[in-house]
Amino acid sequence: MDFTSDSFCDGRRFRTLNIIDDFSRECLCIEVDTSLSGRRVARVLDGLACERHLPEMIVVDNGPEFTSKAFLAWSEAKSVKVHFIDPGKPVQNAHIESFNARFRDECLNEHWFLGLAHAREIIEAFRKEYNEGRPHSSLGYLTPREFMTAFGNGARQSSA
Repeated sequence: MDFTSDSFCDGRRFRTLNIIDDFSRECLCIEVDTSLSGRRVARVLDGLACERHLPEMIVVDNGPEFTSKAFLAWSEAKSVKVHFIDPGKPVQNAHIESFNARFRDECLNEHWFLGLAHAREIIEAFRKEYNEGRPHSSLGYLTPREFMTAFGNGARQSSA
């Protein structure tokens, strides 16, 4: 998980919480708002837990949202380990940093966002395209969605 920020056409700032599955390279969520606290991060993760299993560990930087009492209490209550990368070492969280660079170049830098609803609409379209329409060399040139479908089918066949 990591954050990016940008601004609306009127200069007001907004932030995004980007959550990537390191295994499948799937972008699980991009939460967009003008403020994203540690409590909000926990709520977003609870929402994702309704759709899939929580991971054993989450890799994050040392930002205030991830070191907040609310987020750390959530991780303890859910038995999710939090691995903090070393300060100034973004390469230790390379998958999210790579995603953030693409997201900035291909989405944030390409649009003038009129407001929060507009930003959410454009950003969600980018996330869907990233997961469903973009092959990744690290996944054998499959999209993250195709990779997970193939992985799921392989896992079922090998357990039968």
